[in-house]
Amino acid sequence: MYNACMIKHVYILLFTLFSVLLSSEEHIVKMLNSGKEGMMVFEPAVLSIQKGDTVKFVATDVSHNSASIEGMIPEGAEPWTGALSQDVTVTLTEEGVYVYQCTPHNMMAMIGVIKVESKGNLDQIKQNAEVYKKTFLMNQERLDNYLLQI
Repeated sequence: MYNACMIKHVYILLFTLFSVLLSSEEHIVKMLNSGKEGMMVFEPAVLSIQKGDTVKFVATDVSHNSASIEGMIPEGAEPWTGALSQDVTVTLTEEGVYVYQCTPHNMMAMIGVIKVESKGNLDQIKQNAEVYKKTFLMNQERLDNYLLQI
């Protein structure tokens, strides 16, 4: 009796873990010198994904990275900073809007936006974006355009 109950619990646990693994997805974002949206871009620049999904930033062209921007990710979310010219993979576990950048090219507005299930922090992102956009020397409208797409 004890063994049958224990086996049942093990099967339930395995089924649950297997379901979670199957339901998460990996999304690929390329770091590019030139793309559909112009110079110094992430492609795609705007993603809508599910909680627990993984985003792999691929260093398609050299001298790029992906880094979350302080104050522009959901509260409780884990920030990330990838190394230059290296792929980086992040799993996004908090719902909300994430804005990220290529650190050496942020002045060219090399940024991207990811929405994880909801956009509950969008007003806070827009407020912080007003200050952040002042660091852009070109493509000042890019962030606003991306935020309109989510």
